[in-house]
Amino acid sequence: MGDFRELTVWKRAHTLALDIHRVTKSFPASERYGLTAQVRRASVSVVSNIAEGSGRLNDRELAYFLRIARGSVHEVQCQLLLSLDMGYLDKETWTNLDRVVQEVSKMLTRFVVRVVKS
Repeated sequence: MGDFRELTVWKRAHTLALDIHRVTKSFPASERYGLTAQVRRASVSVVSNIAEGSGRLNDRELAYFLRIARGSVHEVQCQLLLSLDMGYLDKETWTNLDRVVQEVSKMLTRFVVRVVKS
């Protein structure tokens, strides 16, 4: 597949993971091992699965890991919504993050379709 760092979807997901780590620094200490850790792990799972899939030797395996990454994106989306509803994120921050989450999800869907068709 090549260098995962060259993939646009990986770059966007990487930025999302960094942004999530940045904004969750302000979450309550009581959430350190709860929601904070969970949303961070899910965002890291997205970039990690894109990278792992790109290192596989065939398109079937690549598509498998891209689907896992897409599932993790939806997990991030759910956790960010919970963070908003719990008052840990303001509406503007949530809106910006959710826009990127939706973008990454669409990019992953298109990538899977492209890989499966080849």
